[in-house]
Amino acid sequence: MTHRWRYSTLEISDELLCLFNAEVTVKDDEYVVEVPKSEIETGSVDPGDVYRVALIERHGDADNTSTTSSASSSSSTSTGASSEPQPPVEEGEIRYVEIEDIGKQGDGIARVERGYVIIVPDAEIGERVKVEVTEVKSNFAVGEIIDEEY
Repeated sequence: MTHRWRYSTLEISDELLCLFNAEVTVKDDEYVVEVPKSEIETGSVDPGDVYRVALIERHGDADNTSTTSSASSSSSTSTGASSEPQPPVEEGEIRYVEIEDIGKQGDGIARVERGYVIIVPDAEIGERVKVEVTEVKSNFAVGEIIDEEY
């Protein structure tokens, strides 16, 4: 059984560097979205650089107080695909992942090397699952659960 990524109405740029949830807070007279330390440590985001940030409202959560934020580079001067990092997974690859978040359509979100996102339908936050990668894009992949617990 193959799952399709249910976010087909949301167009995601090939320049997507990272995807995470963050709460919008107020500090003095500014609204602040904090970038998780892991995004800096994996090299997805560099302090001092300028990025475009998209805020996408979360639906269907009992705890609907945070907002999904995705950052992508605003100054893409790359001319060839060879300088772009390749996805760290391949179709058919088996991965053991932990679901860190739930996307807008209710699918699980896991992150692997460099913050690369694997979308896992029918998964819950905190689940550790064995998945087979069924679809690979430059900025995300889709994985089908083949074992509920590992």
